[in-house]
Amino acid sequence: MLTGLFIASGISSIPSVNASSLENMAKSLAKIRGEVETLQTQLDIEKEKHANQITALSSQLADLSVEERRQKTTIEKLEHTLEKLSQASQQAEQSSEQLKPVLLKALVHYKQYVLNGYPFRIEDRIKAIETLEDNIARQLVDPNKAVNQAWALIEDEIRLSKENGLYQQAISLDGEKVLADIAKIGTVFLFFQTRDNRAGMARPSEDGRWKFETVAAASDTERIARLFDALKKQIRQGYFELPNPLK
Repeated sequence: MLTGLFIASGISSIPSVNASSLENMAKSLAKIRGEVETLQTQLDIEKEKHANQITALSSQLADLSVEERRQKTTIEKLEHTLEKLSQASQQAEQSSEQLKPVLLKALVHYKQYVLNGYPFRIEDRIKAIETLEDNIARQLVDPNKAVNQAWALIEDEIRLSKENGLYQQAISLDGEKVLADIAKIGTVFLFFQTRDNRAGMARPSEDGRWKFETVAAASDTERIARLFDALKKQIRQGYFELPNPLK
């Protein structure tokens, strides 16, 4: 009699155990489903971030392409000026006086290009042009030889567009002249660091003139610092994240 009661009791408890297990499984599934939905939401957010980054990078790449084309056009104009000077030199071998005004006019255009262009050691580059102008005006150099000297100066400009490196120069920053370390990337990017730990870049304004500005974000300061460190180690190629002065 007791045995029969025990068996009956055991049988009657089985449904309640199964119901409890199912309830726990349902709770587990609900928890897993919630975690999956959370992960899916995070994945969607990351996908959107990635898409936004790709769009931003594409926009910056387009800006760089425009700037590169602008620099290429400028260099082509300089080369065209050189070609005209060479032709004028050949035609005026018998008369240096005919070549002189042509050369001086070309140097005026060249000087304007330097003054309004990429802000790298402008004073030194202008001084070289003005020295040549003065020598021509005072007849200290033969115009035919002056053409060769002008050619050398413009070849220096073309070389600037192809070189990356570290330099020093005085820059105008917040209304004052400051000696800064310069990281020159061709004739498109120019970043700086000052002795008082300010960092920034040269940015072209709407009128085409360049202006030196500090960066506000700590992340941009770190990116510029990594560029300087790489150039100091003679690492001139590779992937660098840098603030975009063209946007």
